[in-house]
Amino acid sequence: MVAVPKASPHAGTIVDRIVARVEPPPEQYRALRRLTAHNDHFGQHAQMVVWTDFDRAGGFRYEIVSEEGSSYIRSRVFRAALETERKMWASGDPERAALSIANYEFEERGPANDGLATVAVKARRKDVLLIDGFIFVTPADGDLVRIEGRLSKTPSFWTRRVEIVRRYERIAGVHVPVALESTAQVLIAGRSTFSMTYEYETINGRRVGHPQAAPLRDP
Repeated sequence: MVAVPKASPHAGTIVDRIVARVEPPPEQYRALRRLTAHNDHFGQHAQMVVWTDFDRAGGFRYEIVSEEGSSYIRSRVFRAALETERKMWASGDPERAALSIANYEFEERGPANDGLATVAVKARRKDVLLIDGFIFVTPADGDLVRIEGRLSKTPSFWTRRVEIVRRYERIAGVHVPVALESTAQVLIAGRSTFSMTYEYETINGRRVGHPQAAPLRDP
């Protein structure tokens, strides 16, 4: 298992604790993901269930278990997102999204209603992997729990605004994403929503769950 660096509860400010967490991503994982998307204007909906695997030797891989709904969404949204992630891992781009001084300006904003510490973040450059918004972390050690904000750079000319919420948990000592929700304003198509959840089977070679790829149900 990858050793998790711990920030001291007395190590300066919340921001100091956040940027001190130089924590590598998992060396290996296998997760079942469920993707859902909907477009209000055209009334289009789609779902997909996918097994995703990652390890240093083989990179990021995915296997579609089942899918239904709009073929456009499944091709241009779901498969496009999975292919983008595959290319990101292959090129080492995850470092571009790190909560580091090189990527962000930070400003502490005090406690949130759920007891987490709130920190405003401003991307230092326009990048589809960076956000302008807020991060929510555990006050004692700066462990990231949630990100809320707008992508600092839109993915395409057709997408005018993308608001996202990303949620994280620590499973078997490893910090991993567990959910993503986004709302985008798209030219002509209008408001579109997208969500993706993760259920982990293994992390760094350790069994952490038993996800089942149940058949899709109608929305």
